[in-house]
Amino acid sequence: MLSQFMVLFGFFALVLVSIFWINKAVRMFDRLISDGQSAWIFLEFTALTLPGVIGVVLPIAAFAGAVYVTNRLSTESELTVMQATGYSPWRMARPVLFYGIIIALMMSLLAHFLIPASLHQLEMRKAEVSRNVTAKFLTEGEFLHPASGVTFYIREITTEGELRNVFLSDRRDPENVVTYTSTRAFLVREGGSTKLVMLEGLAQTLRRDGLRLFTTHFDDFSYDISPLITQNRADPDAIGFASTQELIRAPEVVAERNNATLPMVLQELHNRFTQPLMCIIAGLIGFATLLLGGYSRFGVWRQIITAFVLLVGIKMIEGAVAGPVLSSASMWPLLYLPSLCGFALSSVLLHLAANPVILRRLSGRYNRAEGAA
Repeated sequence: MLSQFMVLFGFFALVLVSIFWINKAVRMFDRLISDGQSAWIFLEFTALTLPGVIGVVLPIAAFAGAVYVTNRLSTESELTVMQATGYSPWRMARPVLFYGIIIALMMSLLAHFLIPASLHQLEMRKAEVSRNVTAKFLTEGEFLHPASGVTFYIREITTEGELRNVFLSDRRDPENVVTYTSTRAFLVREGGSTKLVMLEGLAQTLRRDGLRLFTTHFDDFSYDISPLITQNRADPDAIGFASTQELIRAPEVVAERNNATLPMVLQELHNRFTQPLMCIIAGLIGFATLLLGGYSRFGVWRQIITAFVLLVGIKMIEGAVAGPVLSSASMWPLLYLPSLCGFALSSVLLHLAANPVILRRLSGRYNRAEGAA
């Protein structure tokens, strides 16, 4: 059984990772290519997002693999044969537990090492690309549109960095359309902003009210282009890619360096331990719920839907405990409540599968109550 679980898990993980990764890559492709970046930068960025995508997909693939294999064993009567030979649901759940532990170890490797490292490298590369203003804003001989309503053109860029014959049209305010032209210009960094300094130019302002055109000749004019350039500041101490050891040893220091609160840091830390547990829970709930259906020619689709609803309920508990934890650092044990509920629910389902008399009694009482009504 374990080998079947792992094979189907690999299949579903591959399919889901491909779907999620391609979806993210398409959005990143539009942004990077429009910014003038090369295909190599695009491939590097998408590769760095892969660990995070895998981390999202693993619990889903674990659940899908467990449900698919259990459903197939049920429809082919293999589960019925195993139960007839004396295997209890607890005994049959042992391969599922090992299956979940293997996936949890993969998830732990991702959560504690690969995802923080990839996020750190991704943020550093974003900062390097954002500092390369030329790649986005300075392309000679082309009409560029760095923002909606803005058109920018440079005829020539000299080796000294001088821009010649510059055209800039700002139509973001439809009531006042401004067009700047200059024979020479320079990019100047001042503090955290980037300014375009135009020399020997002309500013033309077209006001829709009355269709009046105002022209102004200037010797030098400064235009702030910082809003037109996406700034991605590197933050090597961000919570998302801080190491687990650092989060354990000095959570207060990490919170202070990132202008974050201590509950935010503790939530990030403990989420790295609860995420692998969810992989085990997903497999156990998928398997245990399908055992309740027994053999049927029509399959166990009701049990599959029930298992999905149960997992959604656990995720809702996970979302509900996030609020109290973020409001008080002492409430961090609540982050393990969804995992405890998941294991308790799996135990109850396996107990019901091992004692079908309980289910029949509950079903009989429900039917009598429904008939009386």
